[in-house]
Amino acid sequence: MDRQKYQELVGTFFEWNQAELTKIFSELLSAVAAEKSLTPAQIMSQNYETARANPEIHVLPGNLKDARDAIFPYFWGTDSWNNPLHLENVRGPANQASLIGALACLLKNPNLCTDRYSQRSNELEVKAITTLANLIYYHTIDPWGVFTIGGTISNFYGAKIGIERAIPGAMQTGLQGHRIVGICSQAGHYSNQTVAGWLGIGTENLIEIPTDENLSMRVDLLDEKVEELLSAKVKIAYICATFGTTDGFGIDDVKAIRQCVQSRCEKWNVPMPQIHVDAAVGWAISMLTDYDRRNNPLQFEPYVLELIQRVQSYTEGLRYADSVTIDFHKMGRGHYPSSAFIVNRREDLKYLARSVNDTPYFSDADARRDPALFTLECSRPAIGPYAVVASLNGIGLTGWQMLIARSLEMAQRLKDRLSKIEYCKVLNAGTTGPSVNWWVLPKGRNAEEIFQRMVRNELTEEQRSRYAREIRHLFDKRLKMMDPALDARLGFTTSFGYCPHGINIPAWKAVFFNPKTTDEMVDRIATSIEEL
Repeated sequence: MDRQKYQELVGTFFEWNQAELTKIFSELLSAVAAEKSLTPAQIMSQNYETARANPEIHVLPGNLKDARDAIFPYFWGTDSWNNPLHLENVRGPANQASLIGALACLLKNPNLCTDRYSQRSNELEVKAITTLANLIYYHTIDPWGVFTIGGTISNFYGAKIGIERAIPGAMQTGLQGHRIVGICSQAGHYSNQTVAGWLGIGTENLIEIPTDENLSMRVDLLDEKVEELLSAKVKIAYICATFGTTDGFGIDDVKAIRQCVQSRCEKWNVPMPQIHVDAAVGWAISMLTDYDRRNNPLQFEPYVLELIQRVQSYTEGLRYADSVTIDFHKMGRGHYPSSAFIVNRREDLKYLARSVNDTPYFSDADARRDPALFTLECSRPAIGPYAVVASLNGIGLTGWQMLIARSLEMAQRLKDRLSKIEYCKVLNAGTTGPSVNWWVLPKGRNAEEIFQRMVRNELTEEQRSRYAREIRHLFDKRLKMMDPALDARLGFTTSFGYCPHGINIPAWKAVFFNPKTTDEMVDRIATSIEEL
């Protein structure tokens, strides 16, 4: 081997060239800044066949600029969602405090599996988890948890604990022929299906409980189903409640769910299932739990204080959860991945524990602190805790309260505006969150009357299909007519979560995660509908 060339290689890619790295990063920042003058990007032309047919690896060593050039077309072709007209889904721009945290993490590249691989970054994870737990559970005593690669994996952890509660030792012996089920809301995220399938429960053993018009699980129907299952000797592993459904921000009554299930389990003398809450979308409204409505230090308008009052009544329910999923990369505006699984009581992690003998690769692991002894993953990035702690402390609780309240305020503004249009129907008028779901029907139709007839199951299948086609047609018409520099990009869902008589109800959708969206942009949505 040519030692000189080897040293040149090492010097180029493994020695810190601060000037070169700073220059390249500055170029990337300039490219992102240039997006300010652009409208929200359509999906760019993509050619996956060409990508597959042209795998690329240079033969000779290059330099850092070669690395930049190799990825730049794809970087430029990826929308950062910084434009305030992006309202189509539960995604917003990542905040710059999070960027600082993520960069710091990438420079050190810790693995959160054990102290040996992460050192004080492991400590940072504990700090981040404890901070989030105290927001969510409200001054809990002994919480614990870990950051994961996404909300689905966090839900997976909650369900797995439930299986171990229902069938002790299932980690080693399997389900042992028992019929075991999980329960979730009909409006819950489709990851519930993923979890049931991958855990071996089977999607056919995932029971979905219908919701009311506010997308909240009907506890009366849950009570009936739990009684039916327990009387048939079926084991219930977990109840996955939802705190902020993805489309309409429905919130389940966690306290009522726990009381209902606990009563039935006591009657049948069976273990309590895991009460897990998928709060991936909605967790952040817990920032308002302690807001002083009486003195109103941030001088919110009276109607915003009413929204905060509702939020505070919802967040009380989180204290009754055994475990919670949060996605900081959603309403926390952090960088991916920033999902976390958090238990209210640290002792519950015993259901996931393995011994050092089971993990010889981590022979020096300490069960008191090293997550590798209970996590699904061996390799876990630390971007989550770095992004969370940087964001929480950079923006501060008061800053977060302003951001969250502003999202609620804009959503309510759009609901109020649309409710005045006869041929529109706000579908989630009773939820309090950053999401708005609604119908737009042709002028001359009474949307409220048609909706109520659907709820009463008075429409024929042909009528329902016709109205669904009209709702979609008008959405597509607006998309073609819209001025991309003026009109917000909206989303569409084929089922917003409330399914009376098993009927899926389509909806237009706007989600107010971008803090730069203005009142004028909100009002323009209604105006653009009136212009159709």
